[in-house]
Amino acid sequence: MQLTAIVLMTLLTLKLLLLPVRVATDVVLNRARWLMVVSTALLGVQFLLQLSLGLRALGVTQAVMVNLIFFIPCSWLVSLAVLYLQQQGRISKVDKYMGLVVWIVILAILGIAASIDGKPLMTYSDELYHAEIISSCIYACMQGYYAYRQTTNLRAMSNALHNYFDRNQDSMLRWMQMSVVILVVLALMVPALIFIHSWWLAVFGAFFIFGLFYLVDSFCSYAVSSAPAKMREAERSEELAATAVHSEENEEEQRELMKRVEYLVEQWLEKGKYLKNGMKLPNAAMSIGIPQYQLSAWLRNKNMKYSEWMTTLRIEEAKRILATHTDWSNETIAQHCGFNDRSYFHKKFKEVTGMSPADFQASLGMTNED
Repeated sequence: MQLTAIVLMTLLTLKLLLLPVRVATDVVLNRARWLMVVSTALLGVQFLLQLSLGLRALGVTQAVMVNLIFFIPCSWLVSLAVLYLQQQGRISKVDKYMGLVVWIVILAILGIAASIDGKPLMTYSDELYHAEIISSCIYACMQGYYAYRQTTNLRAMSNALHNYFDRNQDSMLRWMQMSVVILVVLALMVPALIFIHSWWLAVFGAFFIFGLFYLVDSFCSYAVSSAPAKMREAERSEELAATAVHSEENEEEQRELMKRVEYLVEQWLEKGKYLKNGMKLPNAAMSIGIPQYQLSAWLRNKNMKYSEWMTTLRIEEAKRILATHTDWSNETIAQHCGFNDRSYFHKKFKEVTGMSPADFQASLGMTNED
């Protein structure tokens, strides 16, 4: 398994290094890429040391010490790479240096234990064993902090997407969500399993290898896709809306403005322009005839996200069509109502109404064979 891990770390490092040139020209993506490169390279060195020194086979506490010395900076660097992506490179000093501080503290704890145990290097040491338990718990706490920060950022990113695109775009963030889970599970498993010599160690090793492959491979797919550009679009829109709304200080003027927006929105809805597929919030605002921050503010006053609002409007239109045009196929209805495909239309219709389009028609005493 160690040899497999060495080969995998080498291949993943090469994959990161060979990403297209356009990734290197993106400052945020490139910084995240290099953080992951260092992480996979360090892990390759760690597994090489384990294999060449035969530490795990000896079952000594020194094997655990080597694991901790390498696992902690690798987890820190990967966590930092995800945070860089989430925050567009705007990392706080606490986020940036917490992993480094934790690593130095753990190096000190392990170094002190190794220096006072009075045992030969390749023998069991009670002092080192207890130092490793303490270090593992500190490592788990560090990863818990980064998981909290990443989860908070993911919520903000999801809100930005929902407030910008007319359909759910959370799929582009799924790999980040899984990455947070994988890093937390690894951090929780390390304290429990780095001391185990049973078949559970093989299970942990397989999960570790698969988890790291998923992290790096998903990052590469994300980096070369249109997702980062879409995410930046949505976040810039969210920042613009927040800045413009806060600049409105007169409450009376704000209420009058919202009434005007309400009127214009109603006029726009009557014309059915919301049925155009792929209509982002700025396009909708332009079509209504208002600045996009005003539409954002109006939706916030209604406690609604843009994508949810558009979906609700389109489902209502779909219900009207299903009730009045039994000869229309679901594909035709989906296209008419602004859904880009029938499967997505089915999914959202069931989420909103609790039934499929066919069941909805059946509840009205009608049928549609599609």
